[in-house]
Amino acid sequence: MSLIWAWLADPANWTGSDGILVRTVEHLGYAGLTLLLSALIGIPLGLWIGHTGRGRLVVVNLVNGMRSVPTLGLLFVAVLVLGPRLGGDLAFLAPAIIVLVILAIPPILAGAYAGVDSVDPAARDAARGMGMRPFDVLIRVEVPCALPLIFSGLRSAALQVIATATLAASVSLGGLGRFLIDGQAYRDYGQMAGGALLVAVLAVLVDLVFAAVQRAAVSPGLVPTTSRRSIRKRLVPDPA
Repeated sequence: MSLIWAWLADPANWTGSDGILVRTVEHLGYAGLTLLLSALIGIPLGLWIGHTGRGRLVVVNLVNGMRSVPTLGLLFVAVLVLGPRLGGDLAFLAPAIIVLVILAIPPILAGAYAGVDSVDPAARDAARGMGMRPFDVLIRVEVPCALPLIFSGLRSAALQVIATATLAASVSLGGLGRFLIDGQAYRDYGQMAGGALLVAVLAVLVDLVFAAVQRAAVSPGLVPTTSRRSIRKRLVPDPA
């Protein structure tokens, strides 16, 4: 603990192009871009599957398959394949973002799908009885009711991405993972432990921000009827 405190308390470690503030901004940049791309893919696909009931088996196989992918190995393969075809920092940034998107899509897709799928059928029937079209039912009934689980998927993805974005430093990118890689190279254990602590604190802070946005966006009358455990039960077939 004394080594961690000594490293964090040193003002020189907070400033400059390789300081904590710059590395934190880089880390948030990677995570933010990843979550944006993942949400643009996962949320519409999850809503469509939950609304139409089509492709449920695809969701199960896709989510389970993507979760089992070894992230570090996939990152190195992506760099080897895409790196020579791209130039400059993009040769490393694009593969890293692609791998992080693959990691983030499953919880986002699962949350959107399970949220719509768990909507009370009576609410859908009432909306159709009022003359709403299928798209109106999705946007005005199903999506508002599914918001708690959609946010749950986003929060889960955010935590995973922030923790895993440290791997970007292993392919010469920045972020807080730089402290872990450089600390290991120079056997600076205070820097390594301090970097890991910063990642954990950042993950907690981002989760609190998502929680605050969720409280502001979700109607107080909506109570999640499906927990994360039950989401997994929906997506993982019963072996019996």
